[in-house]
Amino acid sequence: MIGHDAYAPKEIAARVSDVGVVKARLPLLTLALLGLLAGAELFTGNNLIAMAWAAGRVSTRELLRNWAVACAANAVGAAGLALLVWLSGRGALNQDAVGQAAIRIATAKAQLPIAEAFFSGVLCNVLVCMAVWMAMAGRSVADKVLAIVFPITAFVAAGFEHSIANLFYFPLALLLGAPLGAGELLHNLLPVIAGNIVGGSVLVAGVYWVIYLRPAAATAKE
Repeated sequence: MIGHDAYAPKEIAARVSDVGVVKARLPLLTLALLGLLAGAELFTGNNLIAMAWAAGRVSTRELLRNWAVACAANAVGAAGLALLVWLSGRGALNQDAVGQAAIRIATAKAQLPIAEAFFSGVLCNVLVCMAVWMAMAGRSVADKVLAIVFPITAFVAAGFEHSIANLFYFPLALLLGAPLGAGELLHNLLPVIAGNIVGGSVLVAGVYWVIYLRPAAATAKE
């Protein structure tokens, strides 16, 4: 008989590791198409694959392949969505106030100091990956939806830096006429991506691997 209680933390860790193996070995076309949709294959969430890597179940090449393809596909999908929003005329709503707000947000992001962008990226992906972790504890769709609400709401409300969200904001702002150059965009994106990786891979995947999945021999020595 299937229970209805949430999975225990050690069970979640094992499930995250198992999913990481599957994600790391997806066929290229499948990975790219799912990445375009930024749903099942989201670069920031996929930083949790580091748990399977730390366990020796995924090679460094497989890990980096997933991240690179997912990030590139997410970028294309985000830019495509920005184009659709622009073509829909949403920026002109409320006497261009919506478009001007998007330009202000993107410009502010592009002007963030590098250290601030990095650490904001770290904090963002700690919350994003905690949302994934908590969703993996649920057994039903309702459980999973409820689990992700609070961490995702927290990172949005706090204004932390999410690389894929920024890959939507920047193209939209450019289409709306923002005077931003490639250098300014990279000034934000490179430290934010690095911060997202550290937050998700080290502070969530790495810490939980040490707690729940490190080799039994290492645990026995304590």
